[in-house]
Amino acid sequence: MTETNMLPSWFLFRLITISMFVLILSSVFLIQSGNNSFIPRSVFKLIIVNNTPVNFKSNDNRKETKLPLLSSTALLVDENQAGVCQIYRCNKKTDASRQEERKTCDPNQALVRVYLYDLPPEFHFGLLGWKGMMNHTWPNVSSTSQIPSYPGGLNLQHSIEYWLTLDLLASNTPNVVRPCTAVRVMNSSQADVTFVPFFSSLSYNRHSKLHGGEKTSVNKVLQGKLVKFLMGKDEWKQLGGKNHLIVAHHPNSMLQARKKLGSAMFVLADFGRYPVEIANLEKDVIAPYRHLVRTTAKENSAPYEKRPILVYFQGALYRKDKGAIRQELFYLLKDEKDVHFSFGSVQGHGISRAGQGMGSSKFCLNIAGDTPSSNRLFDAIVSHCVPVIVSDEIELPFEDVLDYSEFCIFVKESDAVKKGFLLNYLRGIQKDKWMQMWNRLKEVVKHFEYQFPSQPGDAVDMIWEAVSRKMPSMKLKFHRMNRYHRLQLQLKSN
Repeated sequence: MTETNMLPSWFLFRLITISMFVLILSSVFLIQSGNNSFIPRSVFKLIIVNNTPVNFKSNDNRKETKLPLLSSTALLVDENQAGVCQIYRCNKKTDASRQEERKTCDPNQALVRVYLYDLPPEFHFGLLGWKGMMNHTWPNVSSTSQIPSYPGGLNLQHSIEYWLTLDLLASNTPNVVRPCTAVRVMNSSQADVTFVPFFSSLSYNRHSKLHGGEKTSVNKVLQGKLVKFLMGKDEWKQLGGKNHLIVAHHPNSMLQARKKLGSAMFVLADFGRYPVEIANLEKDVIAPYRHLVRTTAKENSAPYEKRPILVYFQGALYRKDKGAIRQELFYLLKDEKDVHFSFGSVQGHGISRAGQGMGSSKFCLNIAGDTPSSNRLFDAIVSHCVPVIVSDEIELPFEDVLDYSEFCIFVKESDAVKKGFLLNYLRGIQKDKWMQMWNRLKEVVKHFEYQFPSQPGDAVDMIWEAVSRKMPSMKLKFHRMNRYHRLQLQLKSN
């Protein structure tokens, strides 16, 4: 090539510069136009939004993010999705597919794989008057309108088996979004735990009395049928029931069957009416009562200055066993001007009045009754009224992961009945300390909420997590039992 046929170097430089500028402008235009950009948004964010590196997977612009405090579910979400959506219109189709990913639970990723016995409806939703179509064991939980409602009033406080059963059914229902902490499996050999869906508290509350010509109550009949059913199942025989989960939250539920089924893991309110060989913290789970008063929204929670009542208690005054302490405290506190201590019940709007009273009080007494625990503690928590627990033998839900001293006051029974002790102690708590506990209450409320569908870190999710923490001990027992199992089989075969 001759010198006269070559383009000037300055011309080539300008041509290349102009071409690169046009290419960059075209790329930016393509990124900003429409939702079907071929360049990942995380890359665009890297270039345009903050000019700092962002970690993302090579085949996907999502990363695993742990949900808030004590949540056991990891979801796939876009990095800073909210920030990106403020700049660009989010693709609705992409959002829908993201929701679909949240609905799909992989049993291999769940904390607890649960086998659910298909007991007849008479043991569970049939007790609520539900009558499904022929050969239908369970209601359709994909539509809340088709789910039988649970009776209100005091029945609700022990409705734990209802919420857990609904949650398991929802784990196999595609359009219900819930945590993947516990997932129902259809083969018992794949399960960590076998769930027994007997609404034992409802059975006691509604069917423990004789009606008409009955010689045996429905509650006793159902317990007898349940024992017979379980004893005949291979799943029970394999470990003697140690891997079975039974809810008996009402202290009087399962009275006839609890001894025969005592090897199972129980979900209880406390151990007040159980011998230690039947129920204990090593194998059983303490679950919160379902609160009766309405939850106070954070923004509506009255601060220190707007809570004129120092100490609040409203409930039954005359109880059996250790509940006698309520009477002693009543006579000590009833005439104090900044104390509300009176008899109360659910009748005549008693629940709503209790909620108003707790919401206007700095401290709420939780005193031992017929058993060490009561629903009053959880009513106080959702009212953001600092609980004062006077119950030496109380067991608290999730105490292995929650420090109750951050939002509760504990007073020994022997100290509480000393004249002047309790009020002097509470009056000595400074505003700053109370505010710390009040703020912590607003943070932990979510752990005591029962709802459907369940949400990360709510009461249902926390119970499944508590069950998962019992599994290592259960597996240890299983492995110890199997030490000589193979040798015994070999000897039998010979």
